[in-house]
Amino acid sequence: MTRIIGVVSGKGGVGKTTMVANLGTALAKLGKDVIILDANLTTPSLGLHLGVPLYPVTLHDVLKGHAGIKDAIYSHESGLRIIPAGISLRDMRGVDSKDLPNALLDLLGSAEIILLDASAGFGRESLAAMEAADEILIVTNPEISAVTDALKASKLSEQLGTKVTGVIVNRVTGKKHEMSERDIVGMLDTVNLLGQVPEDVNVQQAVSGRVPVIRYSPKAKASGRIMNIAAELVGRDPVYKSTPWYKRMFPFR
Repeated sequence: MTRIIGVVSGKGGVGKTTMVANLGTALAKLGKDVIILDANLTTPSLGLHLGVPLYPVTLHDVLKGHAGIKDAIYSHESGLRIIPAGISLRDMRGVDSKDLPNALLDLLGSAEIILLDASAGFGRESLAAMEAADEILIVTNPEISAVTDALKASKLSEQLGTKVTGVIVNRVTGKKHEMSERDIVGMLDTVNLLGQVPEDVNVQQAVSGRVPVIRYSPKAKASGRIMNIAAELVGRDPVYKSTPWYKRMFPFR
C-alpha cells in the first residue's frame, strides 16, 4: 500500500524542502521505495536541492495533460525517485493545483512512500497537497510564530480529513529566545512531536553543494536526527543514539 505524505509548513523559510529531500534520502537508505514530488507549482526548488534543476518532463506537463505522471519520474543517485516541477514562468501557464489529487491516482502502487513537498502557507497549492495526501507532516521552527502556524496547519488538516502524523521542529539552536520542547508540545496539544533537528553548518554546506546532508555528512547531528525521524515514520528503532554527556567527556569509562 502506498503512503502519500504531504510535508507542509505554515510559513516559508523553516527548511521544509530541505527536510523533504533528506527524509526521502533517509527512507531510501532504510530500504524503502520512495518518490518525492515537488507540489510547489509556483516556486519549486526540490530539484535544485538534489542538484538537477532541469528535467525534460515535469509535474507541470502532467497537470496540463501533456504527459502521464509516470513519464515525469526520475531516479536519483541517492536511491530515491523524484517528480520535479517546472521552474520557468511558461510552465505555470494553464496549470491548476486542484488537478493534483487526480494526477496522483496513477502513482498508487508505484512506491511505498510518496512525499509531497507542498508550498508554504495555506493557499490553494498547499491545500491541494493536503487534500491529495493520506497524512501530513508539519515542519516548523522553535519560534512562537512558526509554532502557531504549525498549529493552524494541524487544525486545517483535520478539517480536510487528513491525518496529522506529526511535527518536526527544524533548525533548533537551543538559544534562550527559542521555545522549549515542553512548551512546543504543550502548544501543539495532541499533535505528535516526531523529533527536533538542530541547526547544523553541515546542512548549509550540503544545500550549497546541492546534495542531501544525509549523504554529504552522514555523521552530522542533523543527519542522525533525520534518520531517526525516518525510522519512526516506518516503525523502526532509532538508527542513531546520542552519546551520554559523561561518555563524551570521559570516553575511557
